[in-house]
Amino acid sequence: MLRSWDNGVEEALQKLEHLQLLRSLRPIYLQNGPTQEAQNPVDDEFHVFDEMQPWDRSSVEVHIPEPTFQKWLHDIPSSGDEEGTHKFRKLLLFSGNDYLGLSSHPTIGKAASKAALEHGMGPRGSALICGYTDYHRRLESCIADLKKKEDCLLCPTGFAANMALMVALGNVGSLLAAGKTPLTNEKIAIFSDALNHASIIDGIRLAERQKSVEIFIYRHCDMTHLNALLSSCTMRKKVVVTDSLFSMDGDFAPMIELVKLRKEHGFLLVIDDAHGTFVCGKNGGGVAEQYNCERDVDICVGTLSKAAGCHGGFIACSKRWKQLIQSRGRSFIFSTATPIPIAAAAHAALIVARKETWRRREIWNRVQDFRALTGIPINSPIISLIVGSEEKALQASQFCFPLYLFV
Repeated sequence: MLRSWDNGVEEALQKLEHLQLLRSLRPIYLQNGPTQEAQNPVDDEFHVFDEMQPWDRSSVEVHIPEPTFQKWLHDIPSSGDEEGTHKFRKLLLFSGNDYLGLSSHPTIGKAASKAALEHGMGPRGSALICGYTDYHRRLESCIADLKKKEDCLLCPTGFAANMALMVALGNVGSLLAAGKTPLTNEKIAIFSDALNHASIIDGIRLAERQKSVEIFIYRHCDMTHLNALLSSCTMRKKVVVTDSLFSMDGDFAPMIELVKLRKEHGFLLVIDDAHGTFVCGKNGGGVAEQYNCERDVDICVGTLSKAAGCHGGFIACSKRWKQLIQSRGRSFIFSTATPIPIAAAAHAALIVARKETWRRREIWNRVQDFRALTGIPINSPIISLIVGSEEKALQASQFCFPLYLFV
């Protein structure tokens, strides 16, 4: 079954080449860029630390204007235009995604400033035109190594990455149908967890408009329901897409069960590892590394704006899938490439996250501490407090500003 996917992607690429729609990435090598730097490495280029530093606190200590605080307290709508105030309220931020505190790490800031001083923001254009440089290529290679994948495609955001992938999946069905409306069994069947991220939901909805995709929603983490849907589906090409660590509920996808179903049904397994990358696994490789099933995940989508403390998204996959996505993923094709200082910072973040293993250890210690102190059976750094009705959640939010509160 998985071989049919390989054949289908290869056939789709051949059709794109015949239609002269196959797109290429050609990196621009900048003077004093990473390729030249690699010939003369500097020992302290990526300075790392053995324990928490004073600047780590700056990533969670924030100040907001007093008028904003009062509007927040009394649930008064605000457009963020409270200017000219001289009175501020200090708060501790618990709702951010900067899991490892890397957004304030001096080594990462130094990498960004060095690249900015030497190259500015870099060539401004889409990656397919002139925005793709040796900085981007280096970052892609490092992410591919981290995720144990053949290659990687950088995207403007994690949202854009999911959109590009889902649209590309829809294009496989359209290309193989050669311009005709595909028969039911010729369509792509996408099975999506009911609580997947909005970017996946929007992406599959957009793919569905191509009329070459059928969408099946299975109950949250319910492998019995997913198995039943897979068993009754007559379509040859199937995809299962799921968050690896769910951003609102804080629970993990049942990776071991998904791998077993993949072997049984031969579907393409896609995970969105936005909240697991750098946080989970011995090397920060994410949820698949934590469950020792990296080779069973076909495509891994992620972001550099959470635990990496930077910005951007990525799709770790095979070279064939990368070429297909870069040729048909419109949110990638028509977006300006990531600025060079951000790419340099993200590369430094990968190095720091890999070397400063104590950061991952500390965050999981905090999870255990919270569980022991509160008795709330949390399994990850994402903590959702379910308080009941919408009215109760709104009332509670007036006193617990930084926490996620759910109905």
